[in-house]
Amino acid sequence: MLKSSTIAKQHLIIFTRYPEPGLTKTRLIPALGTGGAAHLQRQMTEYTLLKVRELQKAIAISIEVRFTGGNFELMQSWLGTDLIYQSQGEGDLGKRMERSLEYAFSAGAHQVLIIGTDCPDVNIQILAKAFTNLQHCDIVLGPAVDGGYYLIGLQRLFPELFADINWGTSQVLQQTVAICHQLNLSIDYLPTLADVDRPEDLPIWEKIVFNLKNTPAFQ
Repeated sequence: MLKSSTIAKQHLIIFTRYPEPGLTKTRLIPALGTGGAAHLQRQMTEYTLLKVRELQKAIAISIEVRFTGGNFELMQSWLGTDLIYQSQGEGDLGKRMERSLEYAFSAGAHQVLIIGTDCPDVNIQILAKAFTNLQHCDIVLGPAVDGGYYLIGLQRLFPELFADINWGTSQVLQQTVAICHQLNLSIDYLPTLADVDRPEDLPIWEKIVFNLKNTPAFQ
């Protein structure tokens, strides 16, 4: 049994934010209000963690939550004491992801995945496939419909992948792939999925909620 502070050879990092009204899911505030947007952030994070915990029952992974907002005590009170918690720290998204990977690999991880909480269609099978495929390629990418990616997986840190990227734009995946080609890295692609970032994306989440309400047990 892994201790909550132990990093396994296969390590999964979830990037999320403490659900404080007005500071999270801001692009959805016009449709949901500050409280509704924060509630959605809470729900989507809990749903992501539910799936990751299911994966943990099947393969020996460790789970780390990299958070912004709140603090260590608030995160533990919200999501439980059996996870590794780290603040995302300063810098743009690339710097924060690079920092999390550096920590994981220096602590003994051999394969590391990073996911967010904005893509509810990421399922156990996709996550398991990402770990499996990392055994024979340098990088695994989960393309997002908006031109970014919902998952990145590596066998070791390549800092170049996180520098000079126009984060939050439709160019993120394209720029990342171009750097991979420059470094001669082999890439494996997962299915393309949609994020829930804007009001027009809400039906994606509503479908998930409907299915959960009509499913006797989580699959």
